[in-house]
Amino acid sequence: MSRNSSNEIEVRVPSMRATQSSIQPVDSTPPHTTTTIGGSAAAPSPIVYREVKYFKKWFPWLFPFFVLANVIVFIVTMYVNDCPKYSVSCLAPFLHRFSFQPFKENPLLGPSATTLEKMGALQVNKVVHQHQGWRLITCMWLHAGVFHILANMLSLIIVGFRIEQEFGFVKFGVLYVISGFGGSLLSALFERSSISVGASGAVFGLLGGMLSELIMNRTIYTDSIGHVLGLIVIILINLALGILPHVDNFAHIGGFLSGFLLGSVLLIRPQHGWVSQRCLPPGYSSDLVKPKFKTYQCISWIVSLVLLITGFTVGLVMLFRGVNGNEHCSWCHYLSCVPTSRWSCDTQPSSCLYDQLGNQVNVTCQSNGRSSTYYSPNMTNSQMQNICAQLCN
Repeated sequence: MSRNSSNEIEVRVPSMRATQSSIQPVDSTPPHTTTTIGGSAAAPSPIVYREVKYFKKWFPWLFPFFVLANVIVFIVTMYVNDCPKYSVSCLAPFLHRFSFQPFKENPLLGPSATTLEKMGALQVNKVVHQHQGWRLITCMWLHAGVFHILANMLSLIIVGFRIEQEFGFVKFGVLYVISGFGGSLLSALFERSSISVGASGAVFGLLGGMLSELIMNRTIYTDSIGHVLGLIVIILINLALGILPHVDNFAHIGGFLSGFLLGSVLLIRPQHGWVSQRCLPPGYSSDLVKPKFKTYQCISWIVSLVLLITGFTVGLVMLFRGVNGNEHCSWCHYLSCVPTSRWSCDTQPSSCLYDQLGNQVNVTCQSNGRSSTYYSPNMTNSQMQNICAQLCN
């Protein structure tokens, strides 16, 4: 069919990262032509712009909801913690029941480990032996302290805004929750002796999704290699910080891998040639019919989906059978913590001996031998556990 119209059409496709990337021009714009009427050239028709649904901008509302939900859960956790009631000493006592545990017990300015466990922290024994699998989800909404939640929420705001704006709340929500679950699953397989909380696994999943999106849709960016390398450097720096003690790097790695594979499934974009053909008005035709996706995109989509399903299935089976991942990988614990002369990677739970005589209680930590004497007529079990944690830390 010949082109029998002189209207000029342009398909406008917004860039995903407008400040750094630009979308390559669509190649289906017909050449500029003019028509003559009565021997004189007529003015060209105005350019018509269309917003392509595959590249539309979304209004981001879900990621602020996730931020608000994390903050509310942290406030509720501090309310339940009630440090003045269950601990001998507290930090910032003017906050009353919202005051923090002593700095030696929790340097992140937050609740006690007992409270976090009560609120739904990831604890492998409870997941495996007490059938509390819901902890794999609830732990990603809890945080160990003010510094912890500030770091995670700042990262969520920066990364979450861009992904939800470009791909919508459904894909963003699925990517966030599934990545957080993947981080919890890998953590449960290797972190056997301590509790784990935090949204960092989900945040790393968003970073993994961004990386896979850049790789899968690299043809629509003018400098895709530079953006990929820059994002890889950011991810590697954050993973390197995970080798410090008391940081659950397995949650970071599990979240990143889950997000990377899921991003290859959810964040794939059609190539521009196919989009241009779909947006041509009546009377226009293209001599070459282009497929919606490139071959490497289709192969990556299938491989990523298979790996994602297989990984989650195998991981869940191993977890609920009580398999300890460290027994099958003797060096994997170095991925989460590397011992040095400045710190130890020993994460064994605190254990103390209690000797009570009247209102006097002598507490001795079995791991380091430190002891202290406290005077309390009615010391509860929670208070004794908190005292033990302070001595052993």
